[in-house]
Amino acid sequence: MNTTLIQKVRPLGGAVTDLLLRDGEIAAVGPGLSAEGATVLDASGLIALPGLVDLHTHLREPGREDAETVDSGTRSAARGGYTSVFAMANTFPVADTAGVVEQVQRLGEEAGWVDVRPVGAVTVGLAGEQLAELGAMADSRAGVRVFSDDGHCVSDAVLMRRALEYVKAFDGVIAQHAQEPRLTEDAQMNEGAVSAVLGLRGWPSVAEEAIIARDVLLADHVGSRLHVCHLSTRGSVEIVRWAKQRGVQVTAEVTPHHLLLTDELVRGYDPVYKVNPPLRTQADVEAVREGLADGTIDVVATDHAPHPVEAKDCEWSAAAMGMTGLETALSVVQHTMVDTGLVGWDVLADRMSSAPARIGRLPGHGRPLAVGSPANLVLLDPAARWTVDPAAMATAGRNSPFRGMELPGRVVATFLRGRATVLDGELVGA
Repeated sequence: MNTTLIQKVRPLGGAVTDLLLRDGEIAAVGPGLSAEGATVLDASGLIALPGLVDLHTHLREPGREDAETVDSGTRSAARGGYTSVFAMANTFPVADTAGVVEQVQRLGEEAGWVDVRPVGAVTVGLAGEQLAELGAMADSRAGVRVFSDDGHCVSDAVLMRRALEYVKAFDGVIAQHAQEPRLTEDAQMNEGAVSAVLGLRGWPSVAEEAIIARDVLLADHVGSRLHVCHLSTRGSVEIVRWAKQRGVQVTAEVTPHHLLLTDELVRGYDPVYKVNPPLRTQADVEAVREGLADGTIDVVATDHAPHPVEAKDCEWSAAAMGMTGLETALSVVQHTMVDTGLVGWDVLADRMSSAPARIGRLPGHGRPLAVGSPANLVLLDPAARWTVDPAAMATAGRNSPFRGMELPGRVVATFLRGRATVLDGELVGA
């Protein structure tokens, strides 16, 4: 395999040093390294982070290749600094059997840009009526450990309890889309002052909070692992904080868009801002930032949800919910969390790499940048500024809520087991 010498880089924003990548691992760390025949990369001014891991990505394939493919989605992930993504189950057919999850993993291997770990559905067809083949998916070649009906809430408490009990046998986790369906029928945006002015049916915070409260109690009762998808409200942060203090095995994620954007943006009726859960208030934004900083929220996950142009280029009520996020996530988190002084680069690395790998039971990722660790890493220029242009992205989706926004931080290089997938911001071998 190739040998790469990365010179004058700052791991986690610390002291300047060199990194030697050989045979898929970090072979040496220290100043003034040399290696005969190595490809030398001058990383002056750059920060090295463990390769990012996204616990919540929609790759759409199989069945919705008009929105995204595994290849286009993982190209986007590599450009965003990711070395692994967890592909959600709402494909066509649904990833509720061993055959479908193995197909998704195989497509990821064939693409080769990042490691793709399939997420299995909790219920057959995401219908919320019957448990899917959880054990078969766990025992399959894909080795599924994360199960989610994302896009649909497992609203039946008995079914949710059974799922939590079932996955204990193989150390799995249920990732819940917390949305009480009766409280959100025909909901179009966050319920609040803006929805009242616009005359749009509101999605109340309590619809999220009620399911989280129920599920942390269920997880505590059965002694199982629960993960809360795309947490978005101040009340949700408080519930998760209480549950952790009680010792419940609960983890939670927040999206980049919920760290930055608010429901005020909906005033223009631009469907690019239509998402589930909806953009909330500034008070909620501040609460989720605080929760991420203090560890109540464990993970930043993109909920990357590409759509065909026609699904967003229409009136608000008919538009699909969802936003792209793989190529902007690191910059948004730098902007909202690091540049504001809420966290350092070490905490960012935990929330975007180590913690999601740990929750997803993903070996070889999220490891410290130390000798013997797999050479999965990203090089970032934190001083760079760039303007978001969806047309220039690798994803097939153009529905970025950050379009036209100037953001800090540019991914310069991404390495997957020592092989460069991105150099100077461009895909290698594309």
